[in-house]
Amino acid sequence: MKAVMVMFDSLNRRMLRPYGCDWAHTPNFDRLAERSVTFANSYVGSMPCMPARRELHTGRYNFLHRSWGPLEPFDDSMPEILKRDGVYTHLTSDHYHYWEEGGATYHTRYSSWEISRGQEGDPWTPRVADPSGTYPSRHAGNVGRQDWINRTRMRREEEFPQAKTFRMGEEFLRANADQDDWLLHIETFDPHEPFYVPDKYKELYDFDFSKLHFDWPRYERVTETPEQVAHIRHVNAALVSMCDAHLGKVLDLMDELGLWDETMLIVNTDHGFLLGEHDWWAKCRMPFYNEIAHTPFFVWDPRCRRQGARCEQLVQTVDIAPTLLGYFGKERPADCRGADLADTIAGDKPVRLAGLFGLHGGHVNVTDGRYVYMRGPAGDDNRPLYNYTLMPTHMRRTFGVEELQDIGLAEPFSFTKGCRTMKIDAGARRSWTAREELRTMLFDLRADPGQEAPIDDEAAEKTMIDHLVREMKHSDSPPEQFERLGLQA
Repeated sequence: MKAVMVMFDSLNRRMLRPYGCDWAHTPNFDRLAERSVTFANSYVGSMPCMPARRELHTGRYNFLHRSWGPLEPFDDSMPEILKRDGVYTHLTSDHYHYWEEGGATYHTRYSSWEISRGQEGDPWTPRVADPSGTYPSRHAGNVGRQDWINRTRMRREEEFPQAKTFRMGEEFLRANADQDDWLLHIETFDPHEPFYVPDKYKELYDFDFSKLHFDWPRYERVTETPEQVAHIRHVNAALVSMCDAHLGKVLDLMDELGLWDETMLIVNTDHGFLLGEHDWWAKCRMPFYNEIAHTPFFVWDPRCRRQGARCEQLVQTVDIAPTLLGYFGKERPADCRGADLADTIAGDKPVRLAGLFGLHGGHVNVTDGRYVYMRGPAGDDNRPLYNYTLMPTHMRRTFGVEELQDIGLAEPFSFTKGCRTMKIDAGARRSWTAREELRTMLFDLRADPGQEAPIDDEAAEKTMIDHLVREMKHSDSPPEQFERLGLQA
């Protein structure tokens, strides 16, 4: 048995032709859809990057218990379980958050791993003097400065981190196609912003990119002109087309090396991205509208050989770990809450009534595929809220000593294997989401797929609250999360 997982970052499903986009150039995603099952109701769980990757490893929600951080000592990692049970696991990635404190225990769970440097503000290229030229970003500070410096080493496509990441994956495939029992995880940071892309992909679009220097919107409300919004959407599309081209190289190798008969292929993303919809850029600061939460997801399973099909069942990121463990015939951990999708891929078998998604300290959202219910905090102070962790880190650094002055010890959760974790008041860092955006909202996706107008439907809200409470209990949510949301546990 063999498996390949190609994972993109911030890939908006609405930019792909298999999901209805009629203008972006994505022929290889079309080709993928013809060879696989396309999931119409795939949703995120925890946001953003590292919370999603913890779910990818553990098959369990992250956001109810803590924010950004590494794998915990008690976490069961899918790649590590496979490695221990005789399946070789390999990661190729340019996702630079793996190399920071907040993501430092993920890549080491694989049998081997390779990295490609230079995405976003990765502190890669040293330069004491400030760079020259016009910087095409709204980002100031060290991250923006470093990105502009990094670009000096990315002039040809083969020098871009995405291209290097896929090339390393392709080398693994060529070297190991005749071997058995391996998982290859190819993960690129693209099409995450900044949308820096070789000109050849811009040339696919009938659009004048030369008018503006702007490829990195800030995480805030749209204040740009319609011309600037159109520019960002097109430069994002160009980067999606680059992702499509490199996906095509993987599909080409699957053909050339005869891998389809015995290799599972998963193509996914951690979350989407707002490109001016709902008058917002990006993610995290606003409610998780479907442009962010409703993700593209494709699976080819050589056991059932189902292709060119569309599945309407509700699935989530937490389902990937148990699906891969089941595919390789390995036992799933007792605290894994996701579902093995084998029967869903083969015959549309439902695996859940509803699924949670959210950001620590933000809305706790629930969807049943028709409705999306965004439950906001009951009080103005968004409390009580704690981080439960033995690995107290933020994105790029550990918790500050001021955050650790009054830590307590929590009783074990069902998934901590008897360990008591730190209980740390989230305090001023409780959420990235703008407080004024945390109002409770209910959307009927059948009547309002664009989530333009929240509805007032008492019966539907009660049903969604029931789903919400049940799923939070199933995930052993901290009791104060119910209090924060004004719910009865």
